[in-house]
Amino acid sequence: MLRELNLYPLWVRRDVPVAAVPIKEEGRLDGGEADTRQAKPSEAAMGIEALNPSYVAEAPTVPALSWPELKQQVRDCTACSLRAGCMQTVFGVGDENADWLFVGEGPGEDEDAQGEPFVGPSGKLLDNMLAAIKLKRGSNVYIANVIKCHPPENRTPHVDEIVRCLPYLQRQIALVKPKLIVALGKIAATALLGKEATLGSLRGTLHDYYGVPLIITYHPAYLLRMPAEKAHAWDDLRLAMDAMQKLTD
Repeated sequence: MLRELNLYPLWVRRDVPVAAVPIKEEGRLDGGEADTRQAKPSEAAMGIEALNPSYVAEAPTVPALSWPELKQQVRDCTACSLRAGCMQTVFGVGDENADWLFVGEGPGEDEDAQGEPFVGPSGKLLDNMLAAIKLKRGSNVYIANVIKCHPPENRTPHVDEIVRCLPYLQRQIALVKPKLIVALGKIAATALLGKEATLGSLRGTLHDYYGVPLIITYHPAYLLRMPAEKAHAWDDLRLAMDAMQKLTD
């Protein structure tokens, strides 16, 4: 299974704290570089809590739409400026009754072109991560993103964009009814938890999303640039396997 994650024959020191890895360098969107430009304080720099401190405690704001209705609403969405600058929305893919839900940040250029989350190099690595825990895309697995539109120049989504798009993900989760959620990267993790925190502080433990166990690990795009962290990602996947085993026993 380690071969699937490209961990063989890589060796890393286990005494290096994960929190020491600069989360700012995580990057995103199919291996793109992290946006290092200065963000406006009213957008990315404020943090999720500063813009909307109570949304995680509230029920999902999208009405009780069916899958076809939800997909149409996402296609027609103009709640933020991202839709005008992308080719198409990237809704999600996989088994709509899956036990496993994997949530990423948002579509990159390849995803924008193909209309499917996690294609290209990061998608291949995600498929390897799934294979390492005996899963396969489309079989008992659903894959979605927090953001449904490709941000310009591969930048990190602004907080107001996340808040406007999050109800779609919340409704997807309500429809899938997964037994376990795996958040890929800091953006997905903090959006689902509704609080700002470093990825290092969130990894390695079970969290809760409306009664559904939530496990947090690195985004595949980050792992492509920081392959030594694949060992820690493997630890997260083992935690996910153990949690699912307890849920299904």
